[in-house]
Amino acid sequence: MNILLAAYRYLSNNWEHIHASSACGCCSCLATFGPEEVIAWTGLDLHNLDDPQAIAQQTALCPKCGAEAVLGDKSGFPVDQRFLGRMNDAWFQQTLIRKPGPKA
Repeated sequence: MNILLAAYRYLSNNWEHIHASSACGCCSCLATFGPEEVIAWTGLDLHNLDDPQAIAQQTALCPKCGAEAVLGDKSGFPVDQRFLGRMNDAWFQQTLIRKPGPKA
């Protein structure tokens, strides 16, 4: 499996991985930060606030830009600028999906 596709799995439902990480990074804005800086999550509503399974399936929001694109080092993938940049190219610039066109 492509390493970027494998890492992409850890961008959602990542509550446990983020809390177990020592460093995190955003694939959208390329910021790096500690897991304690992540204070916003998606995935809960009024019907499942007390459900431990729902809590564990939350997705981290980047504390710098708000994107659902946070990768923790507990995932086994690097959270350095090079790897985050590759993830950004693949998912936000869509170069993994299609070849980039000529620059204008």
